[in-house]
Amino acid sequence: MHIILVPGFWLDGSSWDDITPPLVEAGHTVEPVTLPGVERENDHRAEVTLADQVDDVVARVDASVEPVVLVGHSGGGAVIHAVVDARPEAVTRAIYVDSLPLAEGKCINDELPVVDGVIPLPDWSVFDDADLVGMTPQIRDTFRRIAIDVPAHVAQDKQVLTDERRYDVPITVITCEFPSADLQAMAQDDDHPWHGYVHEVSLVRDVTWIDLPTGHWPQLTRPADLAAALADAVGPA
Repeated sequence: MHIILVPGFWLDGSSWDDITPPLVEAGHTVEPVTLPGVERENDHRAEVTLADQVDDVVARVDASVEPVVLVGHSGGGAVIHAVVDARPEAVTRAIYVDSLPLAEGKCINDELPVVDGVIPLPDWSVFDDADLVGMTPQIRDTFRRIAIDVPAHVAQDKQVLTDERRYDVPITVITCEFPSADLQAMAQDDDHPWHGYVHEVSLVRDVTWIDLPTGHWPQLTRPADLAAALADAVGPA
């Protein structure tokens, strides 16, 4: 398999460094992605849109000569879901790491504080306690040191989906902050405040759930366990 790893907010392709080796050892081709607008040096970061990031990953799918598995962490889950929508025939499986498929018309997060068109990594007080499980002082310091500002458009742009064949592509959801049973219940509860954000997953015809209890950044807090979960989800080469 050709595994394309899409990071979440404030992270680039290097955030997968501890995850990549076990997947390569299992015989897969692995491509960690640094999304447009999240390069270390970019004078036009604030101009980058969610569509720009989706188009970048679509191009990577089109260039692959092997079957493709998409992996998206956090906001990267919205990106890979849009890619599945654009290329449902080309994606073998999509894997959402502490993330879910983002539905048409929703945005990733329009509540994060914006500074000059970008979103720096906020103060830790902005995050819920569940986000920060396992985030030791050392890990927090490392994260803040490597964090890259996110284009505000990426967080605030509405998801655009057009092809319901996306529901035919098998997915795996690796849940960290909340037990998978809780998320499945939210997806079926029309009155739950998060229903609109979690209902899309209930429309997918083949869903596998993997529980990996930790905070929102398992590649930092439990990298070996995340690598093992991904290897299990992808299967043998």
